[in-house]
Amino acid sequence: MTEAAREIERLLGLHPKGFDLSLERITRLLEILGNPHKRLPPVIHVAGTNGKGSVTAFCRALLEAGGYSVHVHTSPHLVNWHERYRIGVKGGRGKLVEDAVFAEALRRVADANGGQKITVFEILTAVTFLLFSEFPADAAIIEVGLGGRFDATNVMSDPAVSVIMPISLDHQPYLGDRVELIAAEKAGIMKPGHPVVIGQQEYDAALDVLLTTAERLHCPTAAYGQDFMAHEEYGRLVYQDEFGLADLPLPRLPGRHQYANAAAAIRAVKAAGFAVTEPMMDRALTSVEWPGRLQRLTEGTLVRHAPAGAEIWVDGGHNPGAGHVIAEAMASFEERQSRPLFLITGMINTKDPVGYFQAFTGLAEKVYCVPIRHSDAMIDPVILANAAYDAGLIAEPMSTVGDALEAIRQALPATGVAPRILIGGSLYLVGDVLADNGTPPQ
Repeated sequence: MTEAAREIERLLGLHPKGFDLSLERITRLLEILGNPHKRLPPVIHVAGTNGKGSVTAFCRALLEAGGYSVHVHTSPHLVNWHERYRIGVKGGRGKLVEDAVFAEALRRVADANGGQKITVFEILTAVTFLLFSEFPADAAIIEVGLGGRFDATNVMSDPAVSVIMPISLDHQPYLGDRVELIAAEKAGIMKPGHPVVIGQQEYDAALDVLLTTAERLHCPTAAYGQDFMAHEEYGRLVYQDEFGLADLPLPRLPGRHQYANAAAAIRAVKAAGFAVTEPMMDRALTSVEWPGRLQRLTEGTLVRHAPAGAEIWVDGGHNPGAGHVIAEAMASFEERQSRPLFLITGMINTKDPVGYFQAFTGLAEKVYCVPIRHSDAMIDPVILANAAYDAGLIAEPMSTVGDALEAIRQALPATGVAPRILIGGSLYLVGDVLADNGTPPQ
C-alpha cells in the first residue's frame, strides 16, 4: 500500500465515505487553507451523467497538443487513488501525482480540517485545489463528483467555461427521478456571465432546462446541434462551429458517441479562451486516452486466460444511457467483424440493471453476472442475473471474472468464431479487472 493510500485509509476510518451534499464544510476548510480554489489557472469545469470522462480526456489531449500544461481532476479512480490527480507538464503529457506529494497534501488538508465533520470526497477535493494551486499550469480540467450544484468542486466562482455533458437517469436518490430535475442539479455549475458549452443531449427536457438556466444567468452558450456539431464522412470526422469547419481523423476512442464528445471538447477549449488549430485537433483525436471506457485489452493476465483469439473490451458505463451507447458501439464492431458477444457484468445497487441490460437485448449471446470485490453495495450476482432475464437476456451468476471467462471458453464450439467479450457495468468492476490484468492506468 502506498503512503497516500495509507493516509486515505486512515481518513476513511474517521470520516464518512458517502455523499452528504453541501458546500458549507468544503468552504470552511478551504478558508483555513487560504482559499486555494481562488488561485487556479483557467478552469474547464465538467458535469453530466455520461461523457464527463471522455470530454475531459479530449480537452486534455487538445491542450497538450498545443503545448499547454494541464492539471486534470477526475473521479472515481479505477485502480489507484493517484489517478484522480494529473499534474500538468509544460510542453508534454501530464503525470499522475507523485505519492509523496499526494500524501503530504492529504496530511496538510486533514490537519487543517482538525477533525471536524467532513466527507472524504470533500477532503480529496480540497487536495485537488491545493495541488492545482501550488503547481503552475496553463489550464485545469476539473470533473464534478456527483451532480453539480452541491458538488464539492462547485466552490469555484469564475470557471473559464462550464461544460454540461449528456444527462440521463442516475443517482436518483440524490439528484431526482426525472431528467429535468437532474439537469437542474447539473446546471448548478453554471456561473453568471461565464461561458457554457452543452454537449449532445438525448432528452429535450434536459436541454430545455440547461438552455433556460444559461439564458437566465446571461451565460454565452454553445449547444451541440445548434452552435456546433460533428459527423462522420468518408471515414473522417467533420467538425463545424461558428468559427468554421475542420476535416479531422476519427477519434482514437471507439464508438460513434465519441464524435459528439470530441466536438464538445473542441468547443469548450475554444470557449475557455485557448486558440485551437487544426493540427492540434488532429494530434488530439489520434492520441487521446481514457482508460476503462471502451478500452480494449490486448495483453495481461486475464487476457491470457480468455478464450483463444477473444476480443476483450472493458467499459465502466453503468446506467441505461451508457448501456445504449456501449451497445451501439458493440453493434458497430459486429458490422465490421461478426463475433458472438458475451457480457461479464457487475453492478452496484444504486443503478438500474434492467435499463442497462435492455440495450443489449438481441445483441448479446449471454450475460455472466459477477460480484464486485470489497463493495458492500454490489448487486448479488443471482439478483443481477434475474435482472438480465427481465431484460430478455440469458444470464448466469458466476463467482469471479476468471470463472466467467472459463465458462465462455467451455460454451464455445472448438471450431467456432472467437468471441467478443464486454466486461462492465461498474467502474469498480473495471478497476478490479485492470488491476488483476496488470494494466492499471498510467
